[in-house]
Amino acid sequence: MQLQQLRYFLAVARTRHFTQAAELLGVGQPTLSKQIHTLERSLGGPLFDRVRGAVALTAAGEALLPLAERVVADAEAARDAVRDVVGLRRGEVRLGATPSLCASLVPGVLHRFRTAHPAIGLVVTEGGSADLIAGLLDHRLDLALIVAPDEGVDPDLSATPLLRESLVVASAVAGPPPTEQAEMTVADLASTPLVMFRPGYTLREVTLEACRRAGVTPRFAVEGGEMDAVLAFVEAGLGVAVVPSMVLRNRPLLRATPLAPPGLRRTIALAHRSRSVLPHAAAALRATLLDHLATAPLPRGVRRP
Repeated sequence: MQLQQLRYFLAVARTRHFTQAAELLGVGQPTLSKQIHTLERSLGGPLFDRVRGAVALTAAGEALLPLAERVVADAEAARDAVRDVVGLRRGEVRLGATPSLCASLVPGVLHRFRTAHPAIGLVVTEGGSADLIAGLLDHRLDLALIVAPDEGVDPDLSATPLLRESLVVASAVAGPPPTEQAEMTVADLASTPLVMFRPGYTLREVTLEACRRAGVTPRFAVEGGEMDAVLAFVEAGLGVAVVPSMVLRNRPLLRATPLAPPGLRRTIALAHRSRSVLPHAAAALRATLLDHLATAPLPRGVRRP
């Protein structure tokens, strides 16, 4: 069994078509078919059913698929790691982060990393935690700053808790405060129009679940959008929003009202694939981030776990 044969097998498994797989790999179809047959002989059974032009995985092919994906991914990660070791003079890091972290924590970390490693390319993907976790599992990301799920992350991932952050109620400074008290309860949100994040956004689910537990039904003033849009809507006086305290640091037009105990909190974690070699450049970014958090002052409402 050869690594190239596994790559050919994966191409056919993904396209379900020998001609398309050959074109994708830049080889002739006879070459690809020969290598697949050789792999099948070495394994002792067919990997594909070929019936009337259709291609489907056999039971043996289904069993091989996740193992082949892991072997090829590890081989590619090992190759990249060896290349990156050469003085960190080339390569790139693919980092994912939630919108709130892209607007608060990430810029300082990237500035510090870029100063130390100016030749390393930085590719940042902004998205919800579920999408970022999928990006790690699909090998589209090297590292991701996520909101750690209560039930834990996928067993193929490793997640290091970094910060424990309080959620607050954001409102426009130009308008009246959402309460005359120093704090709000979740139940108070029933009488205050909410600017709500789009479906699938972690903060939306956290807010709605807290309202359900408190037995209240929130009223939406505006629904949809991600962090920047939601904060802009709140600044315009359309309503209030439950947001991480960190995102209000550079928003002078917004005020933060704490939620009364027990409040709402979330854990920020740094995740990566646990069964693959972390590329050297990604390992350097991870070390930079951990050092930054160990030495940088934390804003109000944020603490280390």
